[in-house]
Amino acid sequence: MKKLLVLGGGYGGLALIQDLLNHHLPSDVEIVLIDRMPFQGIKTEYYALAAGTVSDYDLRIAFPVHPRLSTKYGEVGSIDLESRLVLMADGEPVPYDILAIALGCTDNYHGIPGAVEHTCSIQTLPGTRETYRRLNDVKPYGTINIVGGGLSGVELAAELRESRPDLNISILDRGDRVLSAFPAKLSEYVEEWFSEHQVQTLSRISVSHIEKDAVFNGSQAIASDVTVWTGGIQPAQVVQNLNVAKDRGGRVLLGQYYNIPEYPEVYVIGDCASLPYAPSAQAAGAQGEQIGQVLRALWRNEKPRLHKIKLKGTLGSLGKTEGFGLLGSRSVMGRVPRILKSGVLWMSKRHFG
Repeated sequence: MKKLLVLGGGYGGLALIQDLLNHHLPSDVEIVLIDRMPFQGIKTEYYALAAGTVSDYDLRIAFPVHPRLSTKYGEVGSIDLESRLVLMADGEPVPYDILAIALGCTDNYHGIPGAVEHTCSIQTLPGTRETYRRLNDVKPYGTINIVGGGLSGVELAAELRESRPDLNISILDRGDRVLSAFPAKLSEYVEEWFSEHQVQTLSRISVSHIEKDAVFNGSQAIASDVTVWTGGIQPAQVVQNLNVAKDRGGRVLLGQYYNIPEYPEVYVIGDCASLPYAPSAQAAGAQGEQIGQVLRALWRNEKPRLHKIKLKGTLGSLGKTEGFGLLGSRSVMGRVPRILKSGVLWMSKRHFG
């Protein structure tokens, strides 16, 4: 019996598993999923959990049930590529014949002193729960600073504004505008929404260090009751520790079938993989499906044929009623992209759940 070991039950790992289970799985193949949680957390919505506008339960999707899929809960400690072993944090070895690494990302603090100790995160479900507690324990008129004006920071700021209209909320970004990866037209729309809803956006902030009650822009102290970090991501620590070729972002360089050239039985999915597009749930899911196609072709002794992944676009929310998005080269703003985002979430729950 061949063992396919899938590390991580997020968008990429589950897309791979679903693709294989939805087609004819060879009788000599078993799938083992390892995840620290007993369900998938919908990470794209963690900002809402942190703001307190959805419950923890709302963001859970049960893992698939299948006779030849088993699930093991726990923390991955390291990967021994030479011996084909995954070592759990408690020291237990788990062997594999084929490995799919879909462990996602963690915060990248860029070496800024105090960032680890004095900020909270929305990268993991346990971390987001703690962020929710800290944000909602802040007394009225307290000050919240969100470091990073990308998609996560913008969605969190807007959702928190709806949840806590009594708070002083600021986004601190090192660029000239929020959502710098998006067209200027979208940034202007979001800036106007923030202005109307009393969310302050501070640009060209170069965070030098962070203390318990302040974010420092050089020598300038910006007072803060709670600081949330959305200022960058990097692959999970287990992937950072792998001695394989990586790009400047620390993501693993892969061959044409998304596997490691020196270890062709090892595939890397999503935020851990060096791909020609920005990390996203959509990209991870599409890549996971393609790796399923690769494995099915190899099991049939055929040459895999892959089409170019075409991403449908990006959608963001500004609270529960407004949003923004980029569909191809077209910018969309207002109620329609928010409705579309809700629809995507519903379909995701229905597909995986």
